[in-house]
Amino acid sequence: MVAMAAQPALAKTDSEQIGVSVGRLLEEGHYTHHPLNDEISKKLLTGYLELLDFSHLFFTQKDIDIFTKKYATALDDDILLGNLKPAHEIFAVFQKRVEDRVAKIKELVKQPVNFKTDETILLSRQKAPWPKDDAEADDLWRKRIEGELLQENLSEHPIEPGPKLVERRYDRMLRTVHEEDAEEQVKLFLDALAQSYDPHSEYLSQADLKNFSINMGLSLVGIGAMLRSEDGYAKIESLVPGGPAQTSGKVKVGDRITAVAQGAKDFNDVRDMRLDKVVEQIRGKKGTKVRLLVIPASAADPSQRKTIELVRDEIKLKDQEARADIIIKKDRNGDPVKLGWLTLPSFYADMEGHKKSTTRDVLALLKRLKKEKIGGLVIDLRRNGGGSLEEAISLTGLFFKSGPVVQTKGSNDRVVISTDPDSDIAYDGPLVVLTSRQSASASEIFAAALQDYGRAVIVGDKSTFGKGTVQTILEIGRFTSLLGSRSQEDGALKLTIQKFYRVAGGSTQLHGVASDIVLPTLTDLPEFGEGALKNALPYDEVPVAKFTKWSDAHQLFIDELKARSAVRVAADPEFHYVMEDLERLRKKLDDNRMTLNEDVRRKELTEEKVRKETRTKERLARNTQEPSIYRLTLETVDDPKLQLIMYPGKIAEAKSQGDVPKVAPEAAPDSGSDDGSDDSAPDTSDDSKPAAVDPERDETLNILSDLVQLTQGPKTASTSH
Repeated sequence: MVAMAAQPALAKTDSEQIGVSVGRLLEEGHYTHHPLNDEISKKLLTGYLELLDFSHLFFTQKDIDIFTKKYATALDDDILLGNLKPAHEIFAVFQKRVEDRVAKIKELVKQPVNFKTDETILLSRQKAPWPKDDAEADDLWRKRIEGELLQENLSEHPIEPGPKLVERRYDRMLRTVHEEDAEEQVKLFLDALAQSYDPHSEYLSQADLKNFSINMGLSLVGIGAMLRSEDGYAKIESLVPGGPAQTSGKVKVGDRITAVAQGAKDFNDVRDMRLDKVVEQIRGKKGTKVRLLVIPASAADPSQRKTIELVRDEIKLKDQEARADIIIKKDRNGDPVKLGWLTLPSFYADMEGHKKSTTRDVLALLKRLKKEKIGGLVIDLRRNGGGSLEEAISLTGLFFKSGPVVQTKGSNDRVVISTDPDSDIAYDGPLVVLTSRQSASASEIFAAALQDYGRAVIVGDKSTFGKGTVQTILEIGRFTSLLGSRSQEDGALKLTIQKFYRVAGGSTQLHGVASDIVLPTLTDLPEFGEGALKNALPYDEVPVAKFTKWSDAHQLFIDELKARSAVRVAADPEFHYVMEDLERLRKKLDDNRMTLNEDVRRKELTEEKVRKETRTKERLARNTQEPSIYRLTLETVDDPKLQLIMYPGKIAEAKSQGDVPKVAPEAAPDSGSDDGSDDSAPDTSDDSKPAAVDPERDETLNILSDLVQLTQGPKTASTSH
């Protein structure tokens, strides 16, 4: 800890002054205008303790009682006085607890372990109480270490002998704790303070601010994944559109990275490694290979691992651009219908001076799609985490004449209505918007407006993510120094300043956008939404804005479309797989327990392997009628000839050779089973990727096909193209 004695009595250190500034900014600038009082103080204490001890294992209830008595209602005053001693005092206790525990772990791993017992452990201890005393903590740790040793025994990708690996892991953790200097302790403390207000406000240190600038500038060379630390793992929080991780189709949100290897070198265990150190291992020179050993998000057993090899690359602007497919398939009458599929990875606007914008690009694609006489259009927002608010507003305006698109309210309670000023309509045909729990922020504004206007049928997960808040970045140096010379050194505060509301009055916060037609997916769990985040702001409403509806639910044939879709979903083997997996995943999350009996675990793993093999055989045996798909990018939008990327003949040819159908490498990068496994196909040695198994995509096309037919009425028996 940095000694404070040398400081003049009335002067504040940089860290102390930063603490005061962060506290004042949160009080005065946050959307809630919540005073920094005892309520926030209690949340701050809890948040800081959980940032240090996520699994409630190092501290005991006795520690918590002491901290609560001493700090629970005092931290608010301490922050505003510039007193950051509590952050260091609590951390010192944590460091001592880690030192003591690691010494005991070193003895534990030398003991023989009986993997024949009926004992179980909690998969996640995030919501579990702290152990009441040292004896209970010792028992919990004995089971935890046995669980980690069993996990390594069961792993098909052992890095080194289990006892050696586990001992090394906790040695590294201890080193990491010792390396946390006073500045980093303050960073953690102020981060907990910001997140006491809401989960999207955070304190960014100088290093964080640098990384934030790199990410915003799209110049980061790596795999294109945002990570967060959870229970000692680096967990995939989101994937950057167009990055190697996302385009591979192999990395899923929720996957946990357990080891990293450079090229063909041996894996390096990264459990309980500092997140910035894990990121350092994953980043690297463009064109170099990195291998990740991950526990899939949906793995029933944490010993299940898969190896993912990625080639590091610069995240290019063009990889995030809108693109389209023209799909020719048969409708329910057996007649061919031509449909458009618009993939929108993000809402981008004039990034890096490229004079690109989502609206401009989508206009160009729509012009070509209309020229090709598509009967209907799907806009795929499944992995669109948001972006430019202005682009979301202008893009929405392409699909109806004019009117309000979104309402925003600041801390002064004044509601501002943002309107599409352009009366031109770029596309007025049948429209379906496909969403998921990963559709957030600007995506939710777009989908909500089209739903409120009755302009589109919303299909996908039960609801979108539910992020209805707006953040701004404030450099702390502007407030701590009159000269502004310390702005970068002092870091910044990412501060929530507004909330979004639909034109119909309801907020997108927490509730998200509910689908008109829900399709089963493995991402459709409340654990993946805003509601799972601590201190999420509540849902509320503002008055309805004045707008003229395009149509109502009756005119969109919602009831009929829903009924037809339900029949198909009930008969679709792929959706049966999804629902089976979802039921198992739901049970795993609810039970939150794992047996320490090796025989039981091996039996479960064997059953999982057999299930995957059976599904692969069943897929090969099915005579699925695949559509013809033509790819349209901004580079090829004016080419006279369209690029054919998949056709029924390819499927038949591949199946006749006993293989899984393949398409061009770029055919379906945004699709794929979300079950965290590679059970749709064996690995291939060439550059082509297996055709993604995506029942959600196929059923969305069926829904659109029905909408086209219902909109045209009974007269249309066939579709010319």
